[in-house]
Amino acid sequence: MITQSTVTEEEIARAKQISDNVLNYYNSKVVGQPFLGAAILVAMMNNGHILLESVPGLAKTTAAKVMTDAVSGTFSRIQCTPDLIPSDIVGTQIFNMSTNTFETKIGPVFANFVLLDEINRSSAKTQSAMLEAMQEHEVTIGGELFKMPDVFVVIATQNPIEQEGTYPLAEAQMDRFLLKVEVHYPTPESELEILNRIEADVFSQRASVCNIDDILFLQSISKKIYIDPAVKRYIVDIVQASRNTKTLLHPNLAQYVTMGASSRAAITFMNVAKSVALLNGRNYVTPDDVRAMRYEVLRHRIMLNYAAIADGVQEETIIDAIVGAVRTP
Repeated sequence: MITQSTVTEEEIARAKQISDNVLNYYNSKVVGQPFLGAAILVAMMNNGHILLESVPGLAKTTAAKVMTDAVSGTFSRIQCTPDLIPSDIVGTQIFNMSTNTFETKIGPVFANFVLLDEINRSSAKTQSAMLEAMQEHEVTIGGELFKMPDVFVVIATQNPIEQEGTYPLAEAQMDRFLLKVEVHYPTPESELEILNRIEADVFSQRASVCNIDDILFLQSISKKIYIDPAVKRYIVDIVQASRNTKTLLHPNLAQYVTMGASSRAAITFMNVAKSVALLNGRNYVTPDDVRAMRYEVLRHRIMLNYAAIADGVQEETIIDAIVGAVRTP
């Protein structure tokens, strides 16, 4: 029998203080996107990767840089283009004529936070190389193995409107992302506050509220958060329901679903729910923690057909129907 590690009140308090400091710093810089900051922090706590989808100019790059500053991490930005090749990302060997030897030049992927801007503009081969690094947390250059940093989070962006000259991510590649977040336009009040903060030059005032060791601490504590067998069953039932929509959903909705979520979705649900519980200062998971990021866990793992696009049916509508069809413990 596997025993669940206990988390002390002191550890919960420290974890809550760290997460609050990071989110408060983020919200002091980025306006109108509090959920995005929480999602990036959850990705950090699971050493996972996050896919951001929105039109340009909605502070995706800014959010990534602000979170990097908050935790004293290293940051690199890769602008994806069709002529980008794998060695531009992971690195290559360069011949040194003065020594007659090859020297390894590592690429920009070796950072705590890597922003892959417009990932769907890079070729399938380049996407594959990057996603391999994301999955294995290591790359091989010239027969030599190079490990990624202990905290390694890829924040990839894509524009859902402009698809000309792009290479859409395959379903198997999408599944590698822990979360997919859709970033929406700010409200008029938020946009006014953006202008005020730009005028006040808040982004030149950089500070760190924690360090990489603190993030490693959050990762270790998040794994120890208790999840009851009934909540695990709840997660499994949701994932199973996504694969059996014809029997569980109304035919008007079931007709749009081509493929349900993978087992990786169940693992993600559990890990993300533990992180959400920790952010809320608890050492146990509730069903609400499971549902908190249901869209972000499932929207890129449930495949809808062309009829759904034609009829304007959103992934969120299907996800709500799936979760609604499962009994809450």
